[in-house]
Amino acid sequence: MNELHFFNEEINYRLRNIKKLRNWILYTIKNERGELEAINFIFTSDSYLHKINVDYLQHDTYTDIITFEYNEEDSAIISDIYISIDRCKENAKRYKTSFTNEIHRIIIHGVLHLLGYKDKNKIDKELMTTKEDYYLSLRQEFNL
Repeated sequence: MNELHFFNEEINYRLRNIKKLRNWILYTIKNERGELEAINFIFTSDSYLHKINVDYLQHDTYTDIITFEYNEEDSAIISDIYISIDRCKENAKRYKTSFTNEIHRIIIHGVLHLLGYKDKNKIDKELMTTKEDYYLSLRQEFNL
């Protein structure tokens, strides 16, 4: 299917260059030998994502991303990825990067999780960051 969809919940946010962004995400999945059925990216407010974090994960914290994977193991990716625009703005300031760079990093971070990458320990986190940096460096090829 290769479906990528973008939605908003409780915010007014307009993602730019959607076609180019889709191509970049699809390239990442293909390059990592993944198979995609569908990913829904849902851009939200801090409060909306916090409620999801509390209700579904029992984590009473703010976060920039929550990924729900619905597919069976070793089958095509089916997922919802929730991204807090508020957290991305804060992270961009904190890490002295542009908001667009931060959104792209968070998007590709979620995709990499769906491809099997983890970030719970130091070694896994270093690999995840290396992969994020690599795919972010390819954005020029997609005119992003």
